[in-house]
Amino acid sequence: MAFLTVGKENNADIQIYYEDRGTGKPVLLIHGWPLSGASWEKQIAALLAAGYRVITYDRRGFGKSSQPSEGYDYNTMAQDTAKLIEALDLKDLTIVGFSMGGGEVARYLGKYDTGRVSKAVFMSSIAPALRKDGSNPDGVDPSVFEEIKQNIEKDRYKFLAGFLKNFYSKKLVGGTDISDEAIHASFGVAAGSYYPGMLACVDAWLEDFREDLRQIKVPTLVIHGDDDLILPIDSTGKRVSEFVPQAKLVVIEGGPHGLNWTHATEVNTALLEFLK
Repeated sequence: MAFLTVGKENNADIQIYYEDRGTGKPVLLIHGWPLSGASWEKQIAALLAAGYRVITYDRRGFGKSSQPSEGYDYNTMAQDTAKLIEALDLKDLTIVGFSMGGGEVARYLGKYDTGRVSKAVFMSSIAPALRKDGSNPDGVDPSVFEEIKQNIEKDRYKFLAGFLKNFYSKKLVGGTDISDEAIHASFGVAAGSYYPGMLACVDAWLEDFREDLRQIKVPTLVIHGDDDLILPIDSTGKRVSEFVPQAKLVVIEGGPHGLNWTHATEVNTALLEFLK
């Protein structure tokens, strides 16, 4: 619906595409990798029907936003989020991050928030920290991410086909939770992303958000599936309360990573109850 200029590269504006619909208290939805704001369609419909103002945007390099060569680190991406929140003058805001978008929520609240956010939601989120090291033994060995990058570099379309089946835990052809056609639609969005940006985001996944989470003082909801093959709940969702004591965890039974589509009814029920 609109574009916001968040910077420049050479002589061209770097623009973030966003959609802003409805009235009432605002809810900002931040999508995951490698999709776009359109991936929230089942939540957008439910939130609008419940009387909320709903804002989505496409991360730089994805969807309809500009595809600059740089800026795929969390400081820059969270700054893009902050610029959009300021430009729209959003207040009493609920900020919701899915998967990689949970990193933007954490970094925004840890570094950029000026009191505009009243609630936070982490859904299938990357937080608190993925990199396994001496201070984070529950993390993932960095070699895993190097292998992901190598597979993307070798044939990103083949990689995406396998990744999205795991994303939705699509074990059997013709399964009822999500159609093959819906997965193909996600593939089309992912395939249209900016290749260098898509690759650079994998490095960003190693960001540590533990200190950002400790800054969060607002009511916080964590929604995570117990069948998440991309970001297993034991390494992510269940650990958020270690750093955000007031966080409430809702476990979606059988929920895969992409549970906002496959288990939209359960997700929307938990989200709307929290917003009340």
